[in-house]
Amino acid sequence: MRIVVQRVLRASVSVDGTVQGTIGPGLVLLVGIAKNDTVTQIIRAARKVALLRIFTDEAGKLNRNVTEAGGQILSISQFTLLGDVSGGNRPSFTAAMAGPEAEPLFDAFNFQLAKEYGLSVATGVFGAHMEITLINDGPVTIVIEIGPD
Repeated sequence: MRIVVQRVLRASVSVDGTVQGTIGPGLVLLVGIAKNDTVTQIIRAARKVALLRIFTDEAGKLNRNVTEAGGQILSISQFTLLGDVSGGNRPSFTAAMAGPEAEPLFDAFNFQLAKEYGLSVATGVFGAHMEITLINDGPVTIVIEIGPD
């Protein structure tokens, strides 16, 4: 599982010109689910995201997590994060889990963030062509990789 985490001032996602989700300050998550990912990895990933200390404290140090900062989450499924270009210039997506299997894991990831950590989670539409607008704050961008159990 691979997640690109971006700290943002605000963000939104649209499908066919219709806004599907919008947040104020918080995190945009681009979530790629790999072929052999499991629920255990989903739970570990949600914990890592929820507790990731990338918001500044009173001293200006990155010491607060998204909850402590009062932030929200915009979570976007993105199988292209698993693209492999080692064999040429056209990416191979064979490492990505197929949509019908990945969607319930993506939903479980977002459910875990909301229920276990009390976060407000907005999403796009799984498998749709989406337009994401965001204002990166910092910029702060972190890549999280959650390997096998």
